Amino acid sequence: MLGFLVRRIIGGLITLFVITSLCFFIVRFAPGNPFSQERALPPEVRRNLEKKYHYDKPILTQYFLRMTGYLTGDFGLSIKYQDRQVEDILFPSMGTSVQLGAITFVIAIVVGLAAGIIASVRQNRWPDYASMSVALTGICVPNFLLGPLLVMVFAFYLRWLPVAGWPESAAFSELDKLVLPAITLALVHIAYVSRLGRAGMLDVLNKDYIRTARAKGLAEKEVFLKHALKNGVTPVLSYAGPMAALILTGSVVVEKIFNLPGMGQHFVDAALVRDLPLVMGSVLIYSTLLILFNIVVDIGYSILDPRVRLN
Repeated sequence: MLGFLVRRIIGGLITLFVITSLCFFIVRFAPGNPFSQERALPPEVRRNLEKKYHYDKPILTQYFLRMTGYLTGDFGLSIKYQDRQVEDILFPSMGTSVQLGAITFVIAIVVGLAAGIIASVRQNRWPDYASMSVALTGICVPNFLLGPLLVMVFAFYLRWLPVAGWPESAAFSELDKLVLPAITLALVHIAYVSRLGRAGMLDVLNKDYIRTARAKGLAEKEVFLKHALKNGVTPVLSYAGPMAALILTGSVVVEKIFNLPGMGQHFVDAALVRDLPLVMGSVLIYSTLLILFNIVVDIGYSILDPRVRLN
């Protein structure tokens, strides 16, 4: 286990290095300039700005300074938000993105697994057909279309839920502000989880050891909970890593739709104005979260399925 963790951490650091390097050069060589405005800046002002953000130095020197800053915990100064450190902008908003992602992840796993298990137990009956039809709908409708549709129905027409916003406290009355963003982000993942759960459970329920357990006289509930369920959900766990990536990247669009104060808002705005430090800081934080989550998923997969060995 220790050797596995060491290898994954080293691999994750190499991955982060490659991602941040690619991000730097892609944004830096993109057309345009972060100091371009509708009204041209005086030459001396432009030179001072370029000197402040090291744009007056060779590209490799800029790259070295940026990567060295990450090693010391310095994410650099934002260009859009002048005189503000990138970490001071992103870290306070990271809680919103992580909270939305965690709620979405739990909803997708719980609701998707429940639907998949019910569909497998009631195979070729109306619960099976109904859950798989809903799953197909969730896969086909993208979140940038689903979000405005939910807002139009539940906020404008029915007036059950607020259009946008994020709770400032943990009061129960504020939880309704989480419903639409979480459903928008979770629906497509509920669809995939339910289909994977159904397929995994159907495969396990037809195994020889399940038939042997039934032949020994074990109750159907005991056979299902103790023998079938643990192995049947392993395909869902293998999907959990990519699902976390899709949730985090999808939250960029959802945060923009519902005006949530998360990292997605800053990432989109920074990309539009070519704020290189803010873009790279967002990418670095997103990538770190994804790598850590994938390591946790690999460990959990080995615990659920003893056939998998971390060696």
